[in-house]
Amino acid sequence: MGKKKIITKEDAPQAATSEQQPAAGSDTQKKNAKKQVINGIAVINVSYNNTLISVSDSKGQVISWSSAGLLGFKGTKKSTPYAANMVAKDCIEKAKKYNLTNIKIIIKGIGPGRESAIRGLAGTGMNILAIQDATPIAHNGVRRKKPRRV
Repeated sequence: MGKKKIITKEDAPQAATSEQQPAAGSDTQKKNAKKQVINGIAVINVSYNNTLISVSDSKGQVISWSSAGLLGFKGTKKSTPYAANMVAKDCIEKAKKYNLTNIKIIIKGIGPGRESAIRGLAGTGMNILAIQDATPIAHNGVRRKKPRRV
C-alpha cells in the first residue's frame, strides 16, 4: 500500500493545510463547468420485474438515470405501467438541467411497462427523433435434451 508515516505534533498543521488547498480548487472547477446536451439518447430497459431508464449524450456518457425502485415502488408495483411512466418523467426532469431538447429512444426487453415508458417520455415535451427496438433475440434457443438411454 505504501510507506507508513508517523505524524508528530510539528508535522500535523502542515499536512492538514497542504491537503486542503489542492482539493478545494479542483472541486470548484469541476462543479462550475456545466455540460450542455441538446441531443440525447434514452435507453429504456424493461423487464418483468423492473423498469430502468438512462439518458446519455451522443458520446454515451450518462447524464441522468432512474428506476422504479429508486422512486419508492416495491415488489410487484415496480413492474406496473404506472411505475414505468413515473420513471420516464423523473429521468427527463433530471436531464432537463442540461438543456436537453431532442432524444432518441432505444427500448430493450419485454414487460408490462414498455408502451407507458415511451408515452411518459413523449409527454414531457421532448422532441423524439427516433424509436428503436433493441430487444435481444435468441437465434439458436436452448440446448436440446440428451437422448434417453434404456
